[in-house]
Amino acid sequence: MTETAPPTQARPRAPLWLIVAIAAMAGLFFAYAVWSAVGNLIQTVAFYSEAGFSLNALGWFVWLFAALFPVLVWSAAFALGFRRRAHELALIMLVGLALVAVFWLNILSYVSLNTSSLLS
Repeated sequence: MTETAPPTQARPRAPLWLIVAIAAMAGLFFAYAVWSAVGNLIQTVAFYSEAGFSLNALGWFVWLFAALFPVLVWSAAFALGFRRRAHELALIMLVGLALVAVFWLNILSYVSLNTSSLLS
């Protein structure tokens, strides 16, 4: 009448070097997004300071969050995927990178269409 459950098998984990390689390779793409955001922040501040304007609090928040967001997404993707198989980690990192790309396009469209709301 009572059946015993079959023994569960532990999923094989990826070797540590493979996890580090996948996370580092994806991290380079996330770092490029951070680099672009910081570069655009510096370029925006320099351009508008020559014209006599400066960024207001919203402008600083938008550009600083654009630089911080890829770091947060990479951290979340790594936390979700480092105990999984290698291809699952790579897929999670790829989804995180897609999320960062969409966010970056949103930032660029917001800044280009609402420039006056970011300046004081």
